Amino acid sequence: MALATEIIGGSRLIDGSSFVSASKMLMSQRIGMVKRNQFLGSPVWVPPQQIRRQEQLKRAVRAPVAAISEDIIKANSKSTAPEKAVNFKVRAVVTVRNKHKEDLKETIVKQMDALTDKIGRNVVLELISGDVDPKSKEPKRSKPAALRDWSKKSNLKAERVHYTAEFTVDSNFGVPGAITVSNKHQQEFFLESITIEGFACGPVHFPCNSWIQSKKDHPGKRIIFSNKYGFASVGLFHSFSLSSCKRGGGGGGVEPYLPSETPAGLRALREKELRDLRGDGNGVRKLSDRVYDFDVYNDLGNPDKSVNLTRPSLGGKTIPYPRRCRTGRLPMDSDITAESRVEKPIPLYVPRDEQFEESKQNTFSAGRLKAVLHNIIPSLKATISADNHDFNGFSDIDILYKEGLLLKVGLQDEIWKNLPLPKVVTRIQESSEGLLKYDTPKILSKDKFAWLRDDEFARQAVSGVNPVSIESLKVFPPKSNLDPEIYGPQESAIKEEHILGHLNGLSLSQALEENKLFIVDYHDVYLPFLERINALDGRKAYATRTLFFLTPLGTLKPIAIELSLPPAGPNSRSKRVVTPPQDATGNWIWQLAKAHVCSNDAGVHQLVNHWLRTHASLEPFILAAHRHLSAMHPIFKLSGSTHEIYTRDQCLSPPKFNQC
Repeated sequence: MALATEIIGGSRLIDGSSFVSASKMLMSQRIGMVKRNQFLGSPVWVPPQQIRRQEQLKRAVRAPVAAISEDIIKANSKSTAPEKAVNFKVRAVVTVRNKHKEDLKETIVKQMDALTDKIGRNVVLELISGDVDPKSKEPKRSKPAALRDWSKKSNLKAERVHYTAEFTVDSNFGVPGAITVSNKHQQEFFLESITIEGFACGPVHFPCNSWIQSKKDHPGKRIIFSNKYGFASVGLFHSFSLSSCKRGGGGGGVEPYLPSETPAGLRALREKELRDLRGDGNGVRKLSDRVYDFDVYNDLGNPDKSVNLTRPSLGGKTIPYPRRCRTGRLPMDSDITAESRVEKPIPLYVPRDEQFEESKQNTFSAGRLKAVLHNIIPSLKATISADNHDFNGFSDIDILYKEGLLLKVGLQDEIWKNLPLPKVVTRIQESSEGLLKYDTPKILSKDKFAWLRDDEFARQAVSGVNPVSIESLKVFPPKSNLDPEIYGPQESAIKEEHILGHLNGLSLSQALEENKLFIVDYHDVYLPFLERINALDGRKAYATRTLFFLTPLGTLKPIAIELSLPPAGPNSRSKRVVTPPQDATGNWIWQLAKAHVCSNDAGVHQLVNHWLRTHASLEPFILAAHRHLSAMHPIFKLSGSTHEIYTRDQCLSPPKFNQC
């Protein structure tokens, strides 16, 4: 053993011995290339006498010797001093999206921000690592860095403007997991993305797509997470692989982090971001807030305006949902349990990042304005003109699409100019030479009488704007679920003799067994409200039931329509059945019956299927997701679609039920 110990003790002998190749092979298999990774440290000085002694022993030994012990390698590696951290610089490229249009106030504030940016009131960034400092037990942070050239680029008219910032970090910083943004300007700006360049792993991306508010409105720093560790703070998500970052790649996919798997350096930031989004349930929400809090629908009516406009609250202990986003507005004067309403043009609170982006808002506003003009201008004409402006025939309807609505018909120029109309209406009237055309529906471009046909009426039941109300008829005659003492007999007035001649030779029982009969039933939905609807001037409505038969061609055809009113007395005729016509008079009664079905269908579509079952039903899930799911949560990624963002902006606005 002493001889073996002396043999392996000197570097000269090791370098020239016959087992060098074997030892190198073993070392490369277990610990990698020794010289490249410097696991053995610096060469050790050996006295000359020991070297001569080792050479003599070398000549004496002829048999191969065992490979170097791992214990010796470990001992040498432990003696190596740890590498000293080296500082280096990384560069941030920040993309800011400009507004398409700015009003005078925004332009003035923007110029002031450009001036004050030169004296230190700027936009400051700070990198945060996913690792924790072993000494302070806090996330590793870079020194704050300000965006450069903000004042120089303030007048650029480009849609996107790129700014830069420079950070100094050390080699032990790790991979950035988050970045904080502090806006010392007076005005908000839309931050699209941040890319950090200079790390060995490649570019680190921070998709943001969010409004960064001024410190005067929101003193705290805005937190944005890197897609190396998850996803962006709102809406549009892109994932990148952390493992590929370690290999030096820049792309790929990675699973988002559950709370228990969040990197240590980001856990506290994850919780802080959720607390900020939940809010404390107090105060009036500002338009710049990003707070997702629950409230009941207690702003559907307007009792301050009229007692008849009082509406019940939706949501609460008895019926928990639907719920809306809390705004904190003051209560009504006449009912402290009802929240005061916000009417146009005063904007309603929606979390800032959920509001329509500028291009979408312009499209939405243009469509809404056109719809309003199509309604108010004929009303104005009818009000100030003594002439009867009812439609005299179908040719009048065709004119709306071919020639447009002649705004000056029945009006003198001086009268039109004196009308208290918005300037935009006057501009439209002048620019279009007095014409406001209606968009021609596609179905009318092929056949202008298609809307009168039964096959088109049936087609819209399955592929129109409201294709979810039709269902297979299981019981004949249909029955109501309303109280018969209030709303009359529950059984429908449609009898077998009404439909037997339209079943293509089948009996009623055969048609039911073969699933040939379908129904669109609005009886129970409308009947409780008909007295109030029909009490309004110029209104007439029925509660309808419509039966359809599936033909051998695979298309539907309407075979009976029931029109119902609330019973006016014990002998009153409250229900009437209309069937496909046999003569000209019956044809127009049939057309009117179909018109009442379309009216019912439009109301149910907008209020029940569109608002209630789509927007209002989804809204509690959207609020709960923002309150409890971090931007790094895998479920949040799945829910973060563009449709959801537009859904939030639309469904958070209270519907005008007080007009019903």
